[in-house]
Amino acid sequence: MTATDRATELITVAAQAAADKLAHDIIAYDVSDVLAITDAFLLASAPNDRQVRAIVDAVEEQLREKLDAKPVRREGEREGRWVLLDYVDIVVHVQHSEERVFYALERLWKDCPRLELPPDAEATRGAGAADDGREDSP
Repeated sequence: MTATDRATELITVAAQAAADKLAHDIIAYDVSDVLAITDAFLLASAPNDRQVRAIVDAVEEQLREKLDAKPVRREGEREGRWVLLDYVDIVVHVQHSEERVFYALERLWKDCPRLELPPDAEATRGAGAADDGREDSP
């Protein structure tokens, strides 16, 4: 199984919204083969709580405006260190850089295929401290 077209569309819009708010280390994984509850994860980081919240707000706004999508669940918004937005087809994780390094979600999902992201989002790779253990091709 692979991520649905709807999941891919949601990931693309969410990744661009995160990049527009200067998120770093934006990565998307197709988790449809290993999880029954969602098709894809989007991970993004920010260096402070305020920026985490700004990224979350932008992702929600863009998904609502462009795709009429609303999260069915939100977690972590009060603390602003790790906010999760559950859209059923995708789950968006926006983490403070310290949480991103500590929890290392990339290591959990590194065997899952990555989804292609918009160029602006791809350009954020390496801007923060997250590492999924993969080497980039030359």
